[in-house]
Amino acid sequence: MSLSKKLFCGIATLALSAAAAFAQDVTLRFQFFTGPKSAVPAYFMYPWAEKIMEDSGGRLKIELYPGMQLGGKPPALYDQIRDGVIDGGWALPAYTPGRFPESEAFELPFVSSKSAEKTSQAAWEYSQKYLLDRMSDVHLIAVHVHGSGIVHTKGGPVTGPADFAGKKLRGPSRAANNLLEAMGATAVGMPVPAFPEALSKGVVEGGVIPWEITLPLKVHELTDGHSEVAGEKAMYNTFFIWAMNKDSYANLPDDLKAVIDANSGLEASAWAGRAMDTGDTKALAVISKGSNPIITMSQEATDAIKAIAKPQIAEWVKSMDAAGLPGQEMLDDARALIAKYND
Repeated sequence: MSLSKKLFCGIATLALSAAAAFAQDVTLRFQFFTGPKSAVPAYFMYPWAEKIMEDSGGRLKIELYPGMQLGGKPPALYDQIRDGVIDGGWALPAYTPGRFPESEAFELPFVSSKSAEKTSQAAWEYSQKYLLDRMSDVHLIAVHVHGSGIVHTKGGPVTGPADFAGKKLRGPSRAANNLLEAMGATAVGMPVPAFPEALSKGVVEGGVIPWEITLPLKVHELTDGHSEVAGEKAMYNTFFIWAMNKDSYANLPDDLKAVIDANSGLEASAWAGRAMDTGDTKALAVISKGSNPIITMSQEATDAIKAIAKPQIAEWVKSMDAAGLPGQEMLDDARALIAKYND
């Protein structure tokens, strides 16, 4: 073989090797704390992972691990993402109280609407102004909330503030727990996977979770009544993030970063919220066929809870100001954005 042919073959081999390296498949491991059949995994995470695979021509694969299969407890998820224990996952800022105070604006009583899809769009826009610094050590893909928070109790449904008094109730967040305590309940904070066991062992007599997770956790089988407030606003809410490890994202080739980017942001956040709404509708349809009473509190009772919540909201603003954050501005922006997307 002539020298020129050898050089040509060598260059061709190098070019093919470079192309093969560029086209290398990538697998990312994402973890979450619920089972695979709960609403966000079923209607958002798994379809999202499939779309990533499709949009990347099969080069980028997302492996999903439900129920903390890769280890750890739900409150550790943010740090697992940050530290590269996992490539990505689903985390609740509320599970580490006080660490992400900006996100609490969407968790305050009667701030979020009962539409998870629309409020999640507002939450994404809000996050771009207020959360990028605090969460700069991860790569945000989407943020979202759930739909209407439902009160599930033993001994029948609660009909107003007086019925909360003396009850031990599970709460998901600092804001929700403060409201429960203000109505005379003993709030017991815990991640949602622990709720069924706490009910069955009598640690709590009920708690607050949306419809979508009630069915897979079988909370309707462990309680005797279900209540929600009247009107379009949720009594409380919880803020979620879907995020990647920064290095896992940075190490992707540009074309695969573009796939992640195209499936991130406002529309991805709306998709995650819509998954919650879908789960609520389907779960309620099943649970309503049972014998447990399901009620909407009267407007009078709802107004009474709002009156109890008002000082809680004012106290939150004051605490944010004391921490050097623009409390009233964050609250006003959250409300304005929610109104914008719910118009």
